[in-house]
Amino acid sequence: MHGFSDASFYIWRAKFGGMEVSEARWLENPEAGNARLKKLLVEAMLDMEALKVVVKGKH
Repeated sequence: MHGFSDASFYIWRAKFGGMEVSEARWLENPEAGNARLKKLLVEAMLDMEALKVVVKGKH
């Protein structure tokens, strides 16, 4: 009726059925979420480098 088998539906439901709306929205545009995570990673790496400079200066 919908172009997929019952088995496919049950697999899909088991995988995605318990998702919250925000999680489902992420599936629509994962690139935006990945870009945000990459930005956070870069910021954390810069913070670590700054802390290394501070620690090095104290010795």
